[in-house]
Amino acid sequence: MEWENKQYTIYGYFKASRLMAKTVADVMTANPAVVRPKTALKEAIKLLAQKEISGLPVVDEAGKLVGVLSETDLMWQETGVDPPPYFIFLDSVIYLQNPTRYEKELHKALGQTVGEVMSAQPISITGDHSLKEAAQLMNKRKVRRLPVVDEANKVIGIITRGDIVRTMANE
Repeated sequence: MEWENKQYTIYGYFKASRLMAKTVADVMTANPAVVRPKTALKEAIKLLAQKEISGLPVVDEAGKLVGVLSETDLMWQETGVDPPPYFIFLDSVIYLQNPTRYEKELHKALGQTVGEVMSAQPISITGDHSLKEAAQLMNKRKVRRLPVVDEANKVIGIITRGDIVRTMANE
């Protein structure tokens, strides 16, 4: 059959389409809503709901990217944290898993500011990269959005999986 010889993967679609010529800057949302690490978590949640978005870049006073706040980060607030398994032997607590992970999760669950809950060391991209590169990076790093930064690491936009899919649909 004729269709068996064609590639129907995302990679094949990008390779065969005009999307390959488009850059992140062509598709990104410019000047996205951002929050600062000291922003109250309730304020950030309201902003997410008002804008109907699922994540926000977190920037310092100079506008440089320092983290990302996503719905996944916020789930800790509702789900809480289960302590790691342990047993007590001769009045000593012996953990069966690394308690450091529990401490990080507990910190996120109890956090009151964006900086306490956000994902630090965010994955970002510059506007001159192709959509194909953005899609590959999102898939490889398992993220749903990429803050777009300039050469000074200042946030100038954001691109999401939805942006890429909408562009594919319009081609």
